[in-house]
Amino acid sequence: MALNLAVIPAAQEPTLSTPLRVRLGWIAALAFASGFPFGLVNETVPIFLRVHGASLVDIGQLNKLSLPWSLKWLWAPLVDRHGSRRVWIVACLSGVAVLTLLLGHLPLTGAGLWVVLVAIVVLSATQDVAIDAYTIQTTTTRELGVANSVRITLYRIAMLMAGGLLIWLAGRIGWQPSFTIGSLVLAGLALCALLLPMVTRTLATSTNLWEPVRQLFGRKGIWAVIVFALIFKFDIAALEPMMRPFWVDRGLTLEEIGAIITSGRLIATVAGAAAGGVFTSRYGIFTGLWVLGLVQACSSLGYWATAHAGGAKGLVVAAAYFESFAAGLGTAAYLAFLMSVCEKRYAATQFAVLSALLALTRWIAGAFSGRLAEQVGYANYFLVTFFLGLPAFALIPRLRHSQFENDELPVDSARA
Repeated sequence: MALNLAVIPAAQEPTLSTPLRVRLGWIAALAFASGFPFGLVNETVPIFLRVHGASLVDIGQLNKLSLPWSLKWLWAPLVDRHGSRRVWIVACLSGVAVLTLLLGHLPLTGAGLWVVLVAIVVLSATQDVAIDAYTIQTTTTRELGVANSVRITLYRIAMLMAGGLLIWLAGRIGWQPSFTIGSLVLAGLALCALLLPMVTRTLATSTNLWEPVRQLFGRKGIWAVIVFALIFKFDIAALEPMMRPFWVDRGLTLEEIGAIITSGRLIATVAGAAAGGVFTSRYGIFTGLWVLGLVQACSSLGYWATAHAGGAKGLVVAAAYFESFAAGLGTAAYLAFLMSVCEKRYAATQFAVLSALLALTRWIAGAFSGRLAEQVGYANYFLVTFFLGLPAFALIPRLRHSQFENDELPVDSARA
């Protein structure tokens, strides 16, 4: 039996007539709030565990924490139906702030650490549903390139701050004070989110909770979108879990990881996101997927060459910088494509389904990354990740000729 809920009308708030620069400002703030918890779990915690003696297998298993990000579409309809985006964002950020404080005061062993990490991911995934919907509902299809450039930049800044500043502080003052400072940053973001202007929500006439999912999966050619969303960033998903232990094993200190690598990755990410957004807006989403996606795939080769050459510190830093730049490029086109598929009235649920596929990719990669890297070594493992990124390109021609009900997939500007 389908679950039916009464629709709660949303508050009337600023619409697309609001100046783009104002909307981009809030989109940037929300992207930062979304990126910080992700960076905490995926950047800081692997370093935290490795310096305390965790194996590559154990660190690889951390990617299984991405499961809630894969399953967030299950409760995304509730976010679509109940409460404002602002309420969801503030509540989730506040919860993550409290849990981050606990993280710094837990023993390294035992179930407590994992319970806190899972809770952080669940709240972060729920927050992302509301943030993604807010972004889709405050931008037009033509604005997606610029909006995603801003989103990626601030998301990665927050992610690298969580994984850089906190690690650097841990090297200076210890892990417990570092996590406490991270908790204060999240609490500050929750307070800022109280001022978030809400958007006018377009509500569906149907009260069926699963109507957005049915509409999405009922589209002709949607299978290609699903498969593409799963595999386009499979190479990066497999590469990332082993990057951080690779830094540690090549002799970089916490201060070097937190300062040198993070600052450079931050600049590279901003440059990549900006260039990717401009390129996608100028030449179109599908050209962006081809060109920027190929550059993204080459980031694995940078790590392969570094590991093959012995992993000198300078080469490790260069590989890290290039990976961040390339990832920013590829993500700009990837997110623009996924957002263009979503109907605005079902923004929270449909984008949650599509973006959750990337989290599922990370979960799959986490199941084999650590064990395979231990068996074949860093150099061979990084080469394998390069080949994992190639199959997605076979689907781009199929995507380009798919027809979607919302008719919002932009053609490449060169053909317009």
